[in-house]
Amino acid sequence: MSRLFESLTLRGLTFRNRVFMSPMCQHCAMDSIPDDWHFGHYGTRAVGGVGLVIVEATAITSEGRISPGDLGIWSGEQVKAFQRITRFIREQGAVAGIQIAHAGRKASTDIPWKGGGPLGAEKGGWPVVAPSPIPFSPRHSIPRALSEADLRDLLGVYETAARLALEAGFEVIEVHMAHGYLLHEFLSPITNKRTDAYGGPFDNRVRFPLEAARTVRRVWPDDLPVFVRISATDWVEGGWDLEQSVRLARALKDVGIDLIDCSSGGLVEDAVIPAGPGFQAPFAAAVRERAGIAAGAVGFITSPAQAEQIVAAGQADAVLLGRVLLRDPYWALHAARTLGADVHWPPQYLHGRA
Repeated sequence: MSRLFESLTLRGLTFRNRVFMSPMCQHCAMDSIPDDWHFGHYGTRAVGGVGLVIVEATAITSEGRISPGDLGIWSGEQVKAFQRITRFIREQGAVAGIQIAHAGRKASTDIPWKGGGPLGAEKGGWPVVAPSPIPFSPRHSIPRALSEADLRDLLGVYETAARLALEAGFEVIEVHMAHGYLLHEFLSPITNKRTDAYGGPFDNRVRFPLEAARTVRRVWPDDLPVFVRISATDWVEGGWDLEQSVRLARALKDVGIDLIDCSSGGLVEDAVIPAGPGFQAPFAAAVRERAGIAAGAVGFITSPAQAEQIVAAGQADAVLLGRVLLRDPYWALHAARTLGADVHWPPQYLHGRA
């Protein structure tokens, strides 16, 4: 029996398998509202057999967008557009998830295929915020340091985003604490130079991210899971690292988080990352074993045998696939055949199953 294609239950929600679609920004939304592209993109992966479809990093406020093309979750119009997508995903037997995010000092950048550089006001950019007034690079503007009053307001924004995500039909919500965006900026001593209760020692640096996670967990239904994505290491000496990630995972478990999605990097542009097949799976294994919480492995997981081994060996409870699902929306169906797993195919496609 394939472990990869065994079901997984977290709280009261069962995923048909352990192949999850990782959130990947599309940068093509008009007015931050999902459209036909997003319907086709996410719907196809649900048809293709994954257990969970996680919608891309979705900004909780317009100021928190990475680019002008980011999706958002702050209005009824966005909720209505998402409902069409989540309904279709459920109809295909998959679970619909959403990653909620604030880009912090990495906000207000152009879309990648237009260069991805910082956008000034003259190009439609907007002011950026962060824990401390430290820019992402010399090209980026200096962010405004958030006040404690700002942080209290932001917790209300996280709460609203979670409520709207639930109204939109999502059953999993993931809080983005990775890749150099706002909550990761609070975690890392490289970007957090505050001298108040939200900066300095570990317990202070994790305070606001934990408050955000606690806020989301409080408004999310008890029978539905909440995930958190972390960067397990900054890949920079003196930065955030695996030991701190394990401690954070324990604290997140205590506030009711159900799975840690283990990525890495993204905080600084000059980090040297030894990327290779499955290079981040050991992070998931460490978090899973040492924090006693479910973990997801992500990063250069491309073959069915590799994904199967990660789950079967107990390194992770699920694999989160990114670029391989961009290349092959039906990867899960093909992997099931390779691994000898008997999985559901859409009846419209049965002629192609043999």
